[in-house]
Amino acid sequence: MRTLTKITSFVLSVIIVSFVLTSCHSTRDNFKADKSIINQVENFDEFYNRFHSDSIFLISRLKFPLKGGPDRGDGQDEWTKDNWLLLKTKIYDVDTTQYKVSYEKHEKSFIEKVWLENSGFSFKYSYELIDKKWFLVSAFELNN
Repeated sequence: MRTLTKITSFVLSVIIVSFVLTSCHSTRDNFKADKSIINQVENFDEFYNRFHSDSIFLISRLKFPLKGGPDRGDGQDEWTKDNWLLLKTKIYDVDTTQYKVSYEKHEKSFIEKVWLENSGFSFKYSYELIDKKWFLVSAFELNN
């Protein structure tokens, strides 16, 4: 009977140790997966689509004081949370039959420009990758 108890104890010990080692390995793998997600750089296109459709997200991705401002012909104002206008139209959706459009996409920056020829109206927005997340860092508008 004693031998049976020793064998049972041994088998139970092996099962428990195996379970603990498997759990540790699984936790380590989960940690590696979580760490790789944390280290990923935010995809610009996903950011840009959300930025133009989610006003709360948009405000969270503005670095105030934002460089630039709305120039209405009476001097350059500063952009603040109070005078910021929500952006809903992506550069790709601007009516190019009426407006001129250009944009430059780089690994860590995106610059978009829209203007109306011979009108005094234009804007230039610059986005930058900061700590693996995209932010709008400057917005120059001219409307003379």
